[in-house]
Amino acid sequence: MRQPPETFGRFMAKLPGPVPFLLFPFETLWMQARAGALRVGDPAPDFSLMKLDRSASVQLSQLTAQGKPVVLVFGSYT
Repeated sequence: MRQPPETFGRFMAKLPGPVPFLLFPFETLWMQARAGALRVGDPAPDFSLMKLDRSASVQLSQLTAQGKPVVLVFGSYT
């Protein structure tokens, strides 16, 4: 099941109770669903995000075209 997390979640939500966890190894299914097709050295998929002040959106391809480095931080420092 190599689908986006949203598709995987919809599929798992339709299965009754703990049955999928007893029949299928959940970790394996989850890792396959999250695997994706990107490999080391592939360009990142283009995306856009709204600025914090909601004045405009920023697109990854605009930043990379300008030669600016991009760092994505996933986590909280609070």
